[in-house]
Amino acid sequence: MTGRTGAGTEGTRTGRTRVAVLGTGVMGAPVARNLLHAGFDVTVWNRTRQKAEALAGRGAKVAGSPAAAAAPAEFLITMLTDGAAVESAMTGADGALAALAPDAVWIQMSTVGVAATRRLAELAQGGVGFVDAPVSGSSGLADRGELLVLASGDPGLRPRVQPLFDVLGRRTLWLDRPGDGSRFKIVLNNWLAVLVEGMAETVSLAGALRLDPGLVLDTLAGSPLGSAYATAKGRAMVERDFAPGFPLRHAGKDAALALSAADHQELELPLTEALLKRWDEAVSAGHAEDDVASAVTVAGHKRP
Repeated sequence: MTGRTGAGTEGTRTGRTRVAVLGTGVMGAPVARNLLHAGFDVTVWNRTRQKAEALAGRGAKVAGSPAAAAAPAEFLITMLTDGAAVESAMTGADGALAALAPDAVWIQMSTVGVAATRRLAELAQGGVGFVDAPVSGSSGLADRGELLVLASGDPGLRPRVQPLFDVLGRRTLWLDRPGDGSRFKIVLNNWLAVLVEGMAETVSLAGALRLDPGLVLDTLAGSPLGSAYATAKGRAMVERDFAPGFPLRHAGKDAALALSAADHQELELPLTEALLKRWDEAVSAGHAEDDVASAVTVAGHKRP
């Protein structure tokens, strides 16, 4: 990592800030598209190269390895499935970390949980800047650049990374302690999980009682009991529209991360524990890539 021209110097010379995006799935692809639209020089990498190549028509460069994507980057964003995937992309045979310039900043936006975030931050120590910045929001919000960015890290890096966050999100919530972005994300996603499961069971109960679930949703939407997110998922459940905004397998992973974080604090989350068992059933039944609203397919089912 020594002896290289700083990425920031070259970026200033060309007039376009260079960003590498590792992971171009449901969330990573819109992140890359919005950065391209805002004028950033974006290089993308994905394990399934075809997904990355879909962005070439938008002006992205497609790298054959994480290292190749990282080499010219001033900023590197990881938006991958879990902590193991992020660590592999950063430290594997063609890992990105060793290829980054010393003044580059690694923006870790994947939802990986508390323990993995600590591990990834340790990997970055003494090498590059590290900002923990998972996002809250669906793929639709990502498309529109309206995510909530939950950021934590060295305060000195904030002015450097904020222009990227302004493109990707409607708001950045800066938190004080390193890793608090991931802690906050786990808390928010636990609330999301409980909301979705509650709506799934409510829709199922209404149907079982021969009531119109749509009328129930209309009533909730017009009352203090309503939540815009929950009622939107409720309508998707009623219509059996499971186009993935937030795939069930990702929601289940995040619920498991919440349980793990709680366990380390000797805290029980009985609602989360119960719903995760149901969601695992839905995943096994073929709904892994469907939206989290597909939780309704197993809600209310009596076990033998």
